[in-house]
Amino acid sequence: MSTGDSAELEGNLTLSDRLKVFKGSSFDPEAYVISKCQTMNEKEIRHLCSHLIELKKASAEEMRRSVYANYTAFIRTSREILALEGHLLSMRNLLSTQAALVHGLEERVRIDSLWANSEDSLAEDLSNFENRELPKTEDWLPEFLETLDVLLAERRVDEAMAALDKGEILARDAARKRTLSPAALFKLRTAITEQRQRLADQIADTIIQPSTRGVELHSSVLALKKLGDGSRAHTLLLNSHHQKLQSSMKSLRSSNATVYTAAISQLVFSTIAQAASDSLSVFGEEPAYSSELVTWAVKQTQVFALLLKRHVLASSAVAWGLRVAAECIQICLGHCSLLEARGLALSPVLLRLFRSSVEQALSANLKRIEQISAALAAADDWLLAYTPVGGRLLSSTSSFANAAGSQPKLSNSANRFNSMVQEILEDVAPLEILQLDGPALEGILQVFSAYVNLLIRALPGSMENEDNMEASGSKIVRMAETESQQIALLANASLLADELLPRSAMRLLPLPTRLDEQPRRASGRQSRLPDQREWKKKLQRSVDRLRDSFCRQHALELIFTEDGEIRLNAVIYTSMDDQAEEPEWFPSSIVQELFIKLSRVANIATEMFVGRERFATILLMRLTETVILWLSDDQTFWEEVEGQKPLGPLGLQQFYLDMQFVLLFASQGRYLSRNLHQVIKNIIARAIDVVSATGVDPYSALPEDDWFAEVAQIAIKMLSGKANFGNIDRDVSSPTASSVLSHGSN
Repeated sequence: MSTGDSAELEGNLTLSDRLKVFKGSSFDPEAYVISKCQTMNEKEIRHLCSHLIELKKASAEEMRRSVYANYTAFIRTSREILALEGHLLSMRNLLSTQAALVHGLEERVRIDSLWANSEDSLAEDLSNFENRELPKTEDWLPEFLETLDVLLAERRVDEAMAALDKGEILARDAARKRTLSPAALFKLRTAITEQRQRLADQIADTIIQPSTRGVELHSSVLALKKLGDGSRAHTLLLNSHHQKLQSSMKSLRSSNATVYTAAISQLVFSTIAQAASDSLSVFGEEPAYSSELVTWAVKQTQVFALLLKRHVLASSAVAWGLRVAAECIQICLGHCSLLEARGLALSPVLLRLFRSSVEQALSANLKRIEQISAALAAADDWLLAYTPVGGRLLSSTSSFANAAGSQPKLSNSANRFNSMVQEILEDVAPLEILQLDGPALEGILQVFSAYVNLLIRALPGSMENEDNMEASGSKIVRMAETESQQIALLANASLLADELLPRSAMRLLPLPTRLDEQPRRASGRQSRLPDQREWKKKLQRSVDRLRDSFCRQHALELIFTEDGEIRLNAVIYTSMDDQAEEPEWFPSSIVQELFIKLSRVANIATEMFVGRERFATILLMRLTETVILWLSDDQTFWEEVEGQKPLGPLGLQQFYLDMQFVLLFASQGRYLSRNLHQVIKNIIARAIDVVSATGVDPYSALPEDDWFAEVAQIAIKMLSGKANFGNIDRDVSSPTASSVLSHGSN
């Protein structure tokens, strides 16, 4: 297997499968590299190095996800360890007290055994014990205890802690050297324990005071930790910062959402940063305290995020405030990112809580676009004007104008629709980290489809008009009465879908990656976002619906009369062989009207689609195809042609001339599609087969193709007003000459 095949196979494996080879206890890095590099050239080795670097990054990412996935259990275990340490400390104190009691009992037992020899000696010794003075080694004890009381009463913390430490040393020495009686030793140890607890309570009371800040807070927490109550000290430190944060937040007031967000965000994250700094300076990086700090920071971040959602983002969701929401979130993420250097990655917490609010704001803004577009469509005169340049759209519109060679022209509702979409995309673009680019692009497709529905309903007699009226419940759209207005509808949709919207969406849609690049982040975006061409195709489908409605409406106007009767029927051709005289050869009225309509549409479209002739070409192509395809699929027409009175030689000649006429003017107008050409060929072949079935040789009845081309060309000139017959010198007996002369005399 080659290196490329191996790399492709590894790419298809899951991450856990790819990392299995490194997890075994017998994994040998050198042997692995040698096995991979023995048959490799320099390019393959470079590829392997880049592959290993990717695996390293993927492994680190998997470890990070694993840590976050088990973080709750880790914090719970840390808390249990802290509680266990507290129990162990209490047990140590109890054991010390019990040891003192045991020593005292041992001393009493020894004394009782000495006094048990006789009652007289016991009474005598007891009398001497009661009347004797305390040993000199015990003289300092009452004075020490009194001094300790004074230090605690005067809240002289440092001196009291020093005295307690000295008392601990003296108690240990006295127990070792037996310089104190068991009772005195017990009294000393009990006093030290009680006074230590009393001092700890005093320090804790100092920490929770709102006025305790800075150096005093730091020293108090450190003192409480030295007293052996580190867990309580750390909790009180965090509570102190929390109380100060709450107090400061109450004083923040601002009518400007951005200013308020900046102030409260800076306050919250600076407080978290200060708490992290104090925790690190006093407690270091001990896991139990670090876990408590992270838990506390996450809770503060959640409270802050909920507060911001309630006071800022909620109002942005119901108003036209997506930009405000985006700015506020960027401010918060900026302050939050400064904590990452301290090991506090709080951005995921913010993003998880903010995403729903921004989604609501995005949904509200998209809904507002639909509402405003519908209101403007009700009053739109469907006249095209230049896109207004100014404000937030200045740079994008100017660059578009320079690229296209001219400013785009849209009707009033389309101009406003375009500006609103650009604003949303500009606001969403900076929030890529929230992964809202996908919903935003999908929302743009939906609102564009809704706008196209409005344009379809603006076509008079549109088949979808009544259905849409019932479905949408009554949105009124101003009708596009003239052909110019109707083509303006197509200009709106075509320009938006083909140029303006894709150009605006480029800031969200991922660019295609080059073969020599491996951008991990871009590949992630590509996996969740549509391809540029695919997204543009979805826009074009909505335009196709509008174009099809336009073509269907105008095709029906040609095929049917106002009374609903069919103008394009078989009688036109089947009745020609009943005439006594040879007819005047000229295209039928139905195809003449098709040519005139297409010429008129072409002139209007050319003026509207300056520099964008492709739009006009597609429109003319679709309109011609619609009429000819209707003829091809009209079973009634062909049943009459093939019926009791089938098509004759003259009717076939007229039918052939009509189809050649369509081919010629479509070809000259450059909108003859392959599909149209094939359909016309099939129609002609079917008509020839009908005549052949009657026993007549159709080819003997048909003139040469040059005759059809010449008559069709003359018809085009006459219908377009460009005919000039002053210099015609032809044999009047020819079909062409007779036709030209007869029409020229008319």
